[in-house]
Amino acid sequence: MTLRNRLTEEMKAALKARDDLRLSAIRMIRAAASNREIELKRELGDPEIQEIIATLVKQRREAIRLFQEGGRQDLVTKEERELAILLGFLPQQLNREEVRALVVQAIAASGAQGSKDLGSVMKLVMPQVAGRADGKLVNEVVRELLP
Repeated sequence: MTLRNRLTEEMKAALKARDDLRLSAIRMIRAAASNREIELKRELGDPEIQEIIATLVKQRREAIRLFQEGGRQDLVTKEERELAILLGFLPQQLNREEVRALVVQAIAASGAQGSKDLGSVMKLVMPQVAGRADGKLVNEVVRELLP
């Protein structure tokens, strides 16, 4: 089943269950995907929809951080629940050690020597972790491993 079909089925289920938060999150994904399709003038594939979801996940995490700083626990809770729903549509996320292993392989493959080679390592790792790890985490690990 494609991600687009899964979103449609999940939306129908959320409507029937009267799960407003889930319905809202799914509609947010579908609206962002629809806007992107209009922009590109073509239908999106699963990897592109996953990129959109990853962007929405990143936005939720930033909102959670800002709401915590502002002392708005009610909004933090709502954003965390939305984040959990969004993560359900992405592939299993890689942990720091899995990202580290991929970065070590990329450093060996590219022959990177120092921080000046950060871009070449990132170029090798990012396609491998697309939708499964945040670019910020990958960048942190690469900076850690390159002298």
